[in-house]
Amino acid sequence: MSLAIRAGKAMDKVYLRMRHPRAFEVTSGRSGGFDALRGHKYALMVTFRRSGKAVPTPTWFGVGEEGNAYAHTYADAGKVKRLRNDPRVLLAPCTVRGKPLGPAIEGRGRVLAREEWDRAERAIQANYGLGRRLYMVPASGERATTMTYLEISPLPS
Repeated sequence: MSLAIRAGKAMDKVYLRMRHPRAFEVTSGRSGGFDALRGHKYALMVTFRRSGKAVPTPTWFGVGEEGNAYAHTYADAGKVKRLRNDPRVLLAPCTVRGKPLGPAIEGRGRVLAREEWDRAERAIQANYGLGRRLYMVPASGERATTMTYLEISPLPS
C-alpha cells in the first residue's frame, strides 16, 4: 500500500472521530429525490449495521443527471461492507464534520461494477472540479485496486 493510500486512510479515521454529535441523530428519512443535495459539498451517508444501528459518514458525492447519488471510497471501507449486507441508505446535506443541514432522504445503495465507474466519476467531478482532480492525483495509480464507487438510488415518493 502506497504512502498516499495510507495517508488517505489515516485522514478518514481522523474525520470519523471528529463527527458532529448531530450526525448520530439521523436514523430515518423521507422518500423523494436527491435534488436537495445539489449545491452542497458534503453528504451525510448513513448505512446500517447488521444489528440495525445507523452509522453516519460525511462523504464527498455527486448527483448524476438521472438523479442517483454517487460516492467514491476505499473498497474495504466499513460503509461498503454495510451496504453489501443491507442496501438501506440515508443521505442528507451536511458540513465536513457531518452536521446535518437538511432532512435525510431514503435510498438504496450498491457497489458499482468497474464498467459503471465513469458515470459515477463524472457526477462527482461535476460537484468538485479541479480541487478533486488534484486531491486524487497521489493515489491515481492504485485507484483501480483500492477504491470503488457507490451508487445510491432514491426511493420513489
